[in-house]
Amino acid sequence: MQTPFPQAAFLNYLESINAPASQLPSAPLSPLLARLLLTSEASGEPTKAVSDLIQLLGAHKATLQAASDTALAADELRRYSKFAKPGQPSPHVVQLRQKQAAARQASSQSKQALIKAAATFVRDAGIEVPQQVALEAYITRWIDINVPKNFVTVASEK
Repeated sequence: MQTPFPQAAFLNYLESINAPASQLPSAPLSPLLARLLLTSEASGEPTKAVSDLIQLLGAHKATLQAASDTALAADELRRYSKFAKPGQPSPHVVQLRQKQAAARQASSQSKQALIKAAATFVRDAGIEVPQQVALEAYITRWIDINVPKNFVTVASEK
């Protein structure tokens, strides 16, 4: 089951900025994002932080999806295990356990990718992370606060 990713429209916009194209859609950005993602020159060229943020948002999306898949597999296993007879588990329950194990592994891998992408983004963007806060928790909160959820590009007129 595909979970909705709140920053999907902004991720698509970043990918269009990073793509070699002559006509890019313009969009209103917060001063913080504009400073991080675009050069200070009048050209408005993307910085290296754009590709880092694309990686970070992709990893965040994968983490949310893996968490959803893990919860779904656990719920399904709970539902079928509730009425299982004692003794050797049925083939269906074994299959559900394997599905849950695969979902947990995907969740661990996506968390590792998120932490790696977060470390790269924080270092390249020059963001200061408080000392007593885990990087994963800080960057998840940073994304929720700073990355727009209902992002709409503005069509430029010629």
